Parts: sequence; C-alpha cells; structure tokens
Amino acid sequence: MKLKIKRLENAKDLPLPKFMTEGSCGMDLYANVEEDLVIKPMEINLIPTGISISLPKGYEAQIRPRSGLALKNGIALVNSPGTIDSDYRGEIGVIIINLGREPFVVKRGDRIAQMVINQVVIPEIEELENLDCTLRGEDGFGSTGL
Repeated sequence: MKLKIKRLENAKDLPLPKFMTEGSCGMDLYANVEEDLVIKPMEINLIPTGISISLPKGYEAQIRPRSGLALKNGIALVNSPGTIDSDYRGEIGVIIINLGREPFVVKRGDRIAQMVINQVVIPEIEELENLDCTLRGEDGFGSTGL
C-alpha cells in the first residue's frame, strides 16, 4: 500500500509525516500554524497540518493523540481517533483540547498528533427483524462486571 501525500503551498518548509522509530505504527503530524498559537485550558482549536492525502478505497487514516503531550501537558484530541476517509482530499486538521491547567503553546512545526493507516472492511448491509441470540443479549454498560 502506498500513501500519497500532497504538501500544501504554505507548508513546504515542514517535514512530511514520518515514523520516529522502526517499530512505530503512527506517523507524526506537524503543526502548520503561521505564528505561535496559545490554547488556554479547556479551549478547543483546529490545528492545520499542511498536508492532504490520497488513500486507496478500503483504507482509513486515524488521527490519534501523542502520549507525551497528553501526559505532560493535558493535550487531547476531541474526536479521538479522528478518521480520514479514503475519498477525502482536503487538508488534514487536528482538533485538540487543552485539558491541562496551564496555557499550551503550539509552534510551527511542533509534532501535534500521529496518523495510523488501517485497512477497513466495507460491509454489505442486511436489515433483519431479529438478530441472533447471545448470552449477553441486550445487557449494556457494565453488564459484564468490573
């Protein structure tokens, strides 16, 4: 599988997404902000990455938080994981929230999230009047114990 990436005109100075170690499954994404962006506690911002991608049908890109930013600064992704569909060609944006106690500064080129490529199954939809029975049945949240 080949991931095709387009770097936007205003992001030519930023690195392309890359794996930081040989065993990484997520590629780091970089902040394409023109100037420092201060995100106050409990504030949400959309951070542009300066790239768009082309995925083959049957694949998705998941945008996930970086664990170091979460632990050290309380930075999380609002819709984690975010999904980039195979037919989306716009700029990838990262919706971050500052759950920390201090303002967080995003600088141009900061590693703000990671992108994982996954193969997905596109199911054939079949509507039924009843589903098969299982031991759990319709029991919901917490029904299997702690």
